[in-house]
Amino acid sequence: DSVAVFSSLIANMWLGECESVSPEAFQSVLEKRYPTFTKETQQDAQEFLICVLNELHEALKNVRAQLCKRKDVPEARRSTNETSIITELFEGQLSYAITCLECRTTIGRPESFTVLSLPIPSKSTCSLQDCLKCFFQQDKLTSNNQIHCSLCGTKQDAVVETTITKAPQIVIFHLKRFEWQGNNRRKLVTDIHYPLTNLDLSPYGAPHCCADAGYSLYAVVNHSGFLDNGHYTALCKRSATETWYSFDDELITKIPDSSVQTNTAYVLFY
Repeated sequence: DSVAVFSSLIANMWLGECESVSPEAFQSVLEKRYPTFTKETQQDAQEFLICVLNELHEALKNVRAQLCKRKDVPEARRSTNETSIITELFEGQLSYAITCLECRTTIGRPESFTVLSLPIPSKSTCSLQDCLKCFFQQDKLTSNNQIHCSLCGTKQDAVVETTITKAPQIVIFHLKRFEWQGNNRRKLVTDIHYPLTNLDLSPYGAPHCCADAGYSLYAVVNHSGFLDNGHYTALCKRSATETWYSFDDELITKIPDSSVQTNTAYVLFY
């Protein structure tokens, strides 16, 4: 059971009886459900993270449904209960406002997310805000991407504006360092500067959505190396002491705040 093994992993980590704890048992359970993530192959940390969140959500959603049955919660509420602690912490919502350029009719399409994959607009250096501006910039749909406008009755050019309509408690940013160039895939080594505190998402949110939401960084996944030959490390903040630590396999080191900014950042947790 994935939840039981994950619970055991978390408990062992917080007991503090060992200098390091291996997640091998949890990985073995995940490997049975998702054979792609075997120990013998190199895989993407962001893709693995999504599988972990999905697996825990489904398992914990079922646990909650079973508890509802025991407490005689009405069937109507049980059938619509698709939430879990995972969705409560990590799930946000985007809204895509699609406007026909011929008749100016606008339709809205909501979409839930747990990870925002951000494009990197520069090859040398940029900021996280630059990546966010690139993600949320207005897109024009033309040629093969035209929409079928229900009012016009034909395909038309359109523009799409994306906004955050529900800000998650914990927002995860995936920096898209791997891109296709022709038939070849390559890794972007752009140095991306990101704030440790006071990340403001209000410019990208619906009115009053992110007005009071100031995010602070609490973990970073780093990827060093190349496409098929790399190494992952993590930087994590212990909130009780406001102290940052580096995790490099079994080597765990206390680090200063100045070392949290890296040029190998791949996934950011705020």
